[in-house]
Amino acid sequence: MSSIATGTQGGSRISRLFAQLRADGRRGLIAYITAGDPCPDRTPALVAALEHGGADLIELGVPFSDPIADGPVIQRASERALRAGTTLPSVLGIAARIRAQSNIPLLLFTYLNPVMRYGLEALARDAVRHGIDGCLLTDLSVEEADAYVPVMRKQNLDTVFLAAPTSTPRRLELVSRYSSGFVYLVSRMGVTGERSSLSEAVEPLVRAMRAATDLPLAVGFGISTPDQAAQIGRLADAVVVGSAFVRTIEQNMDRPALEAQLEAQARALKDGLRKGAA
Repeated sequence: MSSIATGTQGGSRISRLFAQLRADGRRGLIAYITAGDPCPDRTPALVAALEHGGADLIELGVPFSDPIADGPVIQRASERALRAGTTLPSVLGIAARIRAQSNIPLLLFTYLNPVMRYGLEALARDAVRHGIDGCLLTDLSVEEADAYVPVMRKQNLDTVFLAAPTSTPRRLELVSRYSSGFVYLVSRMGVTGERSSLSEAVEPLVRAMRAATDLPLAVGFGISTPDQAAQIGRLADAVVVGSAFVRTIEQNMDRPALEAQLEAQARALKDGLRKGAA
């Protein structure tokens, strides 16, 4: 079980969160939303609603025009956010507004292209300054992480990597080595989106990753209901829910009750996690 040296170990908001969850015997709810959807000014209120409902960590998705891992619900959210003028710099501004109101951990969820255009060192510096706690670059191969990870760690940012049912033992070892904060386990192959049932690949993947790392494990892709959250809660340290929240935003974005609906949705999922951990 290995992880490269980092100043974030034991000290970041993310690692402190998981340490507290473990001490309390609880499972975490990680909520993904696309920043700037339906408009940048509303995102802080949506995050606050999710936090009030029990979300423990927020993944702030940077809208991108050419996604490869996002299903149709999140693709449409990115299109709306881009039309509203959302950019990587404006997502950092949104993070700063959230941080002014909340201490909830924030994970920047993005693709490599916007990061390279912004500049890796500049992003690391500015992300910390705006209250971001870690980054997940969905299309950065862990085999090519040597240059990326030290820059992030220098700024005390956690680096979260993905492991999938098809990951080889060598890939799992590299994910363990380069990850900090937690490891994101992709429950099934394909793109994000709600599913009616969990993949049978989840449990073997959790077992394989547990053998490779002591880091907390979060399972995402295809999870949308309290019952599914309960099932994940019996296996992993946290569940990641994205498309279900983004769909709620899409269906209610013109309604003043959107925040209340997001809060209720998060609370129902958190209740499912409690049942799974019981």
